[in-house]
Order: sequence, then structure tokens, then C-alpha cells
Amino acid sequence: MNFSTLIYSKNNAIALIKLNRPDVLNAMNRQLWDDLQAALDHARLAPEIKAVLITGQGRAFCSGADLKESKTRSAEDYRIYLETLQHVSRQIIRYEKPTIAAINGYALGSGYELALACDIRIAAEDAKIGSPEAKVSSSVTGGAFRLIQDLIGPGKAKELLFTAEPIDGKEAERIGLVNKAVPKDDLLAYAMDMAGRISKNSLFSLKMIKRGLHLAQGEASLEAIMDFEVEACLACVATKERNQALNDFEKRKK
Repeated sequence: MNFSTLIYSKNNAIALIKLNRPDVLNAMNRQLWDDLQAALDHARLAPEIKAVLITGQGRAFCSGADLKESKTRSAEDYRIYLETLQHVSRQIIRYEKPTIAAINGYALGSGYELALACDIRIAAEDAKIGSPEAKVSSSVTGGAFRLIQDLIGPGKAKELLFTAEPIDGKEAERIGLVNKAVPKDDLLAYAMDMAGRISKNSLFSLKMIKRGLHLAQGEASLEAIMDFEVEACLACVATKERNQALNDFEKRKK
């Protein structure tokens, strides 16, 4: 399959999805979310695929939302974009096949949240992972309000979200935000090996185990959280400080 914003390939029972906007550090725009949804649908319907691995092309996993596109949206367009994002995130959280995020380089904002939605996270030791939303008058999406707390507890989640400062892969492993941190040159091989070991198992068993884990977590409350995330994000981006915060943030990235 050919996509304009990602590279999709299959390796035996593994589907490999590479976000492919390296000139903007794989920043997420509407087209990338649409392509990601289509790639995930293809892998879900392919009976030979038992695991999905998501990573980024170049020196980033995903640097977050495309700020240039964000600046030009109307309030209604922003709602449509956020609802698209939430729809794809729901699909990943509930995806019936195991998903692995191989975090190379930057994983910020919605890129970080994409990794959180996956079942397993493997990070390069020097990856930069975090939620800068508070710095740009925004708020988190993708179910992150619950997903982060489930992984590292409410106290540490508040620290990371309130400071809006990134951490590296080693620290992310130490606090339980990622399953494993490895040297960046070993990242894809390590993640592919894990996906390969998973794909040797019964697909039906994997589906049932995932379903049981979601039920045990009390998934019903996820809906209210994700609906709130849309409203919180829209309220934040409507503030007067939003554009100045975006400009300041872009300057710091250069």
C-alpha cells in the first residue's frame, strides 16, 4: 500500500508503519492521521498479521501536532481535527492485535500520546519524550489523562504534565513510562524481535487477552475522559496566549 505521509510494509506476521514526514520531524497533520487509520485498518483485516509496529522515519518518532497547520484552523476545524485524532487513538487503544511503538528521537505531544496508545513502548535511550502542551496553551488528547496515570501513577503524571518538560528514554524506562530503553542503533531490531516473539503466539489468544485487560482496567470510563479531552483542548487553544506561545515554542525548537 502507498501513502503520502507514512511507509507501510509487512515482515512475515508483522506490519511495520513508519511515520514519514521527516522534514517536520513527523509532525501530525490531518493527512497523517487519515493515513495511519487506513494502514491500521489494512493490518487489522490482514489475517497473516499478528502484531503492528509503529516508528518514525528519520530522527524523530513524532514531534507532535503540525503547528503550522494548527495556526490556520478555525474553531470548528479544530474540533473536527481533534475528533479525528481521538477516533484514531481509540482504534489503537482498542486494537485487537498487539501494537508496539518504537520511539526514535522526539516523541512529543500527540506523538507521545500515539506511543501511549500502543500496548508496548520501546525507546531509544536518547529519545526525548514529553507533553509540551502547557507551554503552548493546549491540553493533552488521545486518552493520555488516564493512560499516563495508569503507567506511572498520578503524582509523577502531574509532574510531567505540569512542568511540560521532556525526559529521555532511560528515565522513561526507570519510571515505567516505556517498557525498555535501548541504544538507538538497536531500537528497530529490538522492537522487531519482540514483535516476532509475540507473533508466534495464537492470534485468538492475543485478542482475548487484550480484551480482558481492557475490561479489567474499567474501560467504560475512557469515553468520558476522551470527550473531556476534546473540550479541554479546544478551550486552551482558544485563549489569547495561544499564538504567542506557539511562536515562542517554535523558536525554542530551532
